[in-house]
Amino acid sequence: MFKFLAVIGRYFMLMGKVFSRPEKAGIYYRRVLAEIEGLGINSIPLVAIISIFIGAVIALQMALSLESPFIPQIMIGYATRETMTLEFSSTVIAIILAGKVGSNIASEIGTMRITEQIDALEIMGVNSASYLILPKIIATVIFFPFLAMFSMIIGVVGGYLISIFTGVVLPSDYIEGLRYCFVLWNVFYSLIKMAVFAFIITSISAFCGYYAKGNSLEVGRASTRAVVASSITIMIFNLILTQLMLT
Repeated sequence: MFKFLAVIGRYFMLMGKVFSRPEKAGIYYRRVLAEIEGLGINSIPLVAIISIFIGAVIALQMALSLESPFIPQIMIGYATRETMTLEFSSTVIAIILAGKVGSNIASEIGTMRITEQIDALEIMGVNSASYLILPKIIATVIFFPFLAMFSMIIGVVGGYLISIFTGVVLPSDYIEGLRYCFVLWNVFYSLIKMAVFAFIITSISAFCGYYAKGNSLEVGRASTRAVVASSITIMIFNLILTQLMLT
């Protein structure tokens, strides 16, 4: 228990260091753009492939499950939209990004720690935590909600394509289901969750990498810890945010 509290304390101390003594704004601007490309834009293909297939599978499963004549076919489109909007495009995509982006951040910063590059920055008087971590946090918090929105759109498109190619539901019924009882707040709820998850993924992964010790094997262990800790924290905050924002 004391070891866990010590880790939590080190995490908040690192975050205090990250958000203090900022370097020149011009340097941060260039680094944020670079991180948006490396951590966000490069994740678009993965998000697109997963979302379109999940949207298609959800629509297909709904069509096969809702065979009762008393349930209108428009509910297939409605269920696909709600599933993608409320959970998949925020929570599940965030967990997937924790594996891709989180491990990348932890291994990058961990390698810099093992090879003493971070120590060199500190010797030169640079706030290494702010210089290395803050641009990543800003980039992911800004761009990950766009990935969530992109996932929602691609997911419902996947469901529409499955309705065309398999005929399990009329495309017109599917489209009507997408429009049925649409609540704009659910979209904002998903985007807010993704922004929070982006901060969780980036900060925890950077923390695991920043305090890596030993040899190159420790970089792999730090990446594993980052993914596991980020995924667990995402699930905890998913429950908290859902309770706060939807009830």
